[in-house]
Amino acid sequence: MRAVVCQNTELSVQDLPEPTPARGQVRLEVVRCGVCGSDLHARHGFDDWADMAEGVGYERFGRVAQPVVLGHEFCGRVAEYGPGTKRTVPEDTPVVALPMLRNRDADAIDLTGLSRHAPGAYAEQVLVEASLMLPVPNGLDPEIAALTEPMAVAHHAVLRGEVGKRQTAVVVGCGPVGLGVILMLKAQGVRTVVASDPSAGRRALATRCGADVVVDPTDASPWEAGAEKHLRSIPATLELAVGTIERMSRLPVGWWHLWRAADRAGLATPPAPVVFECVGVPGILQDLMAGAPMYSRIVVVGVCVGEDRITPAMGINKEIDLRFVFGYTPLEFRDTLHQLADGTVDPRPLITGTVGLEGVGTAFAALGDDPTHAKVLVDPRAVGSAVLDS
Repeated sequence: MRAVVCQNTELSVQDLPEPTPARGQVRLEVVRCGVCGSDLHARHGFDDWADMAEGVGYERFGRVAQPVVLGHEFCGRVAEYGPGTKRTVPEDTPVVALPMLRNRDADAIDLTGLSRHAPGAYAEQVLVEASLMLPVPNGLDPEIAALTEPMAVAHHAVLRGEVGKRQTAVVVGCGPVGLGVILMLKAQGVRTVVASDPSAGRRALATRCGADVVVDPTDASPWEAGAEKHLRSIPATLELAVGTIERMSRLPVGWWHLWRAADRAGLATPPAPVVFECVGVPGILQDLMAGAPMYSRIVVVGVCVGEDRITPAMGINKEIDLRFVFGYTPLEFRDTLHQLADGTVDPRPLITGTVGLEGVGTAFAALGDDPTHAKVLVDPRAVGSAVLDS
């Protein structure tokens, strides 16, 4: 089969042996595979990621010098079952799968497309675990189904953010991750979503994805764009506390009784935005902690692999809630697929181009340089190296 191999930062189309499914595995004919921002970073930063992964006990991440077939956002058709595998899904059925592969010989689970032990879907065929495979429902276009994985990342981030429908959500960075978060926030019924990005092209995409307010941070503050009035300083916070006690003290009951009742009703904490950091570069966390209103919750979705520095006292003084997110659960992956299939979430604005295997390098360049691109899909059977607009 033909596949795109990444080795020593170079991408090349090679003829590789057809993968053979082991027990519990299924071979798929790849229909579409999305190019993920993590693929772009892995091309040059595999070793940094591998070192970081080893720090949490995973030693099978790819290395720059190793041949790795990238691609973990895919939809394919069932082609062959491994021995002893229940054939619950008929052959030729379109499916998606969580990008993980069990290596029974090594007693390990490998990350599809990010390990040389589990080649990804920048290829004509890919192996998946039968237990992690889900048939595509409702006749959903495989092009849309291929976005299940990145949209599941966004779904998980929004759930971790615990955003109320009346809260303001601020999405900082409108690349594919940020755009996915915007789509999921609107699907959750969040009324005010503010999107912030210095790129006019990405701001246009954010509008297409449903952002209510779109801000160029070089011209305006995203913190002033929401509908709620948020506390912006320690003096304002102190004034609110003292003023509230003064007003309550005029009533014939102890102010503490009223405060406790308000606390039980969830009314004692001042309104604050939920901020989704979708940039992933050093310095962004400190900027957000310094700029965000008091009591903000910052959900870190962007992946900064290198070291960064923050001032903890800034977060302490403003009582910032800092949450980090990673991936998704199997249930969130399944639920995301069904949200796409029933139309609750429409990710079509994300798809800005399609390439064949020969065009993966061109797609990498376009995604790195052209802010009008968000999600480029790989069609293993397409001919040519140009990025075809969708």
